[in-house]
Amino acid sequence: MFNSRLGCSSISFRHQDLSTALRTISSLGFDEIDLGALPGVCDHVPYELDGDAVEAVTADVLASGLRVRSVNGDIGDLNAVLDAGRQASRERHLEALLTLTATTGAKALVLPCGALGHDPVRSVDEDLDTIAAQLIHAGQRAAEFGVELWTESLHFLRFCWNLERAELLAQRLAGSGVGIVMDFSHIVAAGEDPLEYLDRHDGRIAHVHLRDAVPGNINLSIGNGQADFAAGLRALAGRGYTGHFSLELETRDVTHDERPAAAAKAASFITDLI
Repeated sequence: MFNSRLGCSSISFRHQDLSTALRTISSLGFDEIDLGALPGVCDHVPYELDGDAVEAVTADVLASGLRVRSVNGDIGDLNAVLDAGRQASRERHLEALLTLTATTGAKALVLPCGALGHDPVRSVDEDLDTIAAQLIHAGQRAAEFGVELWTESLHFLRFCWNLERAELLAQRLAGSGVGIVMDFSHIVAAGEDPLEYLDRHDGRIAHVHLRDAVPGNINLSIGNGQADFAAGLRALAGRGYTGHFSLELETRDVTHDERPAAAAKAASFITDLI
């Protein structure tokens, strides 16, 4: 029904429990999902992710018949300075998320590009060094599980919130194997140009999130903001991008009852552009 490279994030239906969200996504005609595991954003994956929770989430996902492209998770502020105890706790959470990523058959775990907030803990350069080191370490651990590690950068609400910081992080990650997730809505919300973003991240994009935005607001349905998806997807294709796309419709301009129809409309629109 939709392009096989286009999936739907479970975050789009975060108001539903996981099994209901998966049924909704499948009923709309999608074959693939990104699995939301972001505390405070989407509770489809428990933050206290012990072995039983991994097993339960995996069972729900496998029963749905949907492919998982990525698990969109969070292991805490990557620019925070941690003592040994907190670092060990982070390591346990990372291992649980990587276990989930592997058992659901996902290609990659996605982690954020730093804390929620733009101010550095120490300095911009020191924080970027810390974030890059944490992501590179997570990528090395991911390889042990047979999956990849990606980071969503730029992200309007997080430390790498604009083109400059996103590019500086990408430079620090060069050659590490850590992929970059491009999100149209965060780029537009930051007042930046998706085409310039692509120029600065040429060959580094591993996955693409799709949602509309205007400067300062990331929560708009596709077609209700200023993102030029036609130009952006054309530019991606021109650069040889062969990865997948995911509708991450954490929108605030439709009701929950309207959300399935809005997702189907967006998928048809994007399918025509891919």
